[in-house]
Amino acid sequence: MEKTKIPKEFWENVKWAEKHMPELQKNYLEKWVAIVNKEVAGVGEDGNIARSIAKEKTGKKYIPVIFIESGEALYHE
Repeated sequence: MEKTKIPKEFWENVKWAEKHMPELQKNYLEKWVAIVNKEVAGVGEDGNIARSIAKEKTGKKYIPVIFIESGEALYHE
């Protein structure tokens, strides 16, 4: 079986999303966002929708999709 190599650009987009999480939380809370070229390329209630929008806009195959949550669950005592 052949291994799929994820392009470096994919990981750069993931890092960009992590770095810009406060801004993403402000604008896209409780949504799925697809990141291409270090910007939001698709948004949806479902990750597949966000990815489809981004794929249609950009033609890219490997697109990170991230759910933007408030972080409350992570810090709740």
